[in-house]
Amino acid sequence: MQTHIKPDSDGVAVPRAAVAEAVLRSCVHCGFCNATCPTYQLLGDELDGPRGRIYLIKQMLEGGDATETTRTHLDRCLTCRSCETTCPSGVQYHTLLDIGRAEIERRVPRSPPQRLFRWALRFVLTRPMVFRGVLVMGRLLRPWLPAALRDKVPGAVVPPGRRPRTHHRRKMLLLEGCVQRSLSPNTNAAAARVLDRLGIELLSAPGVQCCGAIDYHLDARAAGLAHARRNIDQWWPAIESGAEVVVQTASGCGAFVKEYGEILADDPLYAVKAKRISAMALDLVEVLRAEPVESLSAANSHPGALAFHCPCTLQHAQRLGGAVEGVLNRLGFKVAPTRDGHLCCGSAGTYSVTQPALARELRDRKLTALQESDPTQIVTANIGCQVHLASAARVPVTHWIELVDRLAAN
Repeated sequence: MQTHIKPDSDGVAVPRAAVAEAVLRSCVHCGFCNATCPTYQLLGDELDGPRGRIYLIKQMLEGGDATETTRTHLDRCLTCRSCETTCPSGVQYHTLLDIGRAEIERRVPRSPPQRLFRWALRFVLTRPMVFRGVLVMGRLLRPWLPAALRDKVPGAVVPPGRRPRTHHRRKMLLLEGCVQRSLSPNTNAAAARVLDRLGIELLSAPGVQCCGAIDYHLDARAAGLAHARRNIDQWWPAIESGAEVVVQTASGCGAFVKEYGEILADDPLYAVKAKRISAMALDLVEVLRAEPVESLSAANSHPGALAFHCPCTLQHAQRLGGAVEGVLNRLGFKVAPTRDGHLCCGSAGTYSVTQPALARELRDRKLTALQESDPTQIVTANIGCQVHLASAARVPVTHWIELVDRLAAN
């Protein structure tokens, strides 16, 4: 694809223009991406598929019109990256989308109410104490909330239980996350207990909260980068003391931490450290699949079929499709296949809040596929997907590590 990226009408050069140009030129506009794009499947509009959005971004960067319509089509993208898994040319679509979204925000600012709404999302979701207070209030008011809001407020959660205090020679850092602490506090506690049984101690850096993804993808790139720098500073002493890896139990956080090296590549103070952090970042399943997990179970099989929802951030961003199923199979669980498992459930970070109608339709399609095998339970690997699916599922939806923890405790 030929490109001629130009400054805007005020003569301001496009940030990361060389990166955008490289991505655009790698696209051969074959259209294979549309076949696996969830929004194209729903809407059937070329501009709501990756190829159409690439053309919109190209047009804008080459000096063409940038309008509210352009933003609408870019906003509708889930950033699920299914198109990247499909693309035969290796187009890094998500990188171009980040550049395009930042550019449309600069050229066509949102209205004050829209900016306030997105600021409020960022303020609440990235601060665990604030989010916990909002969640408590939401639960109190839940019976009177509109259905769209009621779906976002889960009921009772599994209490976290004890965390092991055993010290082991092998130590790993854990990203505690922000919303997961309140929505599913047992997830990280279960991970700590399982790894403790395998001789691994999980460490938490108290100053680490959000990975930065929420800010970065909600028009506040500088704030997202600030989160990344703060996390690197907090983790660094433990890394220098011998921590093996940085573990994430939420695949959305893991996908973003693995990009620290890329998004901070031009930062002279953090580029080297960020690259090392990204190399050390592992999803929990990457840790467990390298360990003798069979020792956690004395049984050869377990009753009841499971359905596993593989989050987009696990299968498309981190390219770990099939990894969780492999660990569960080694433990004797029967994992039923899921039709159209490559398609997004509609959670996609804050997408289920900013695009509720599309998100609900994608959720209902995903649940239909997951529940076709009549599973006793649905497990997943990302807190956003977990809460989104649980809002309408017929069976419990939990993080897969909680299942492993219960098995190991028996």
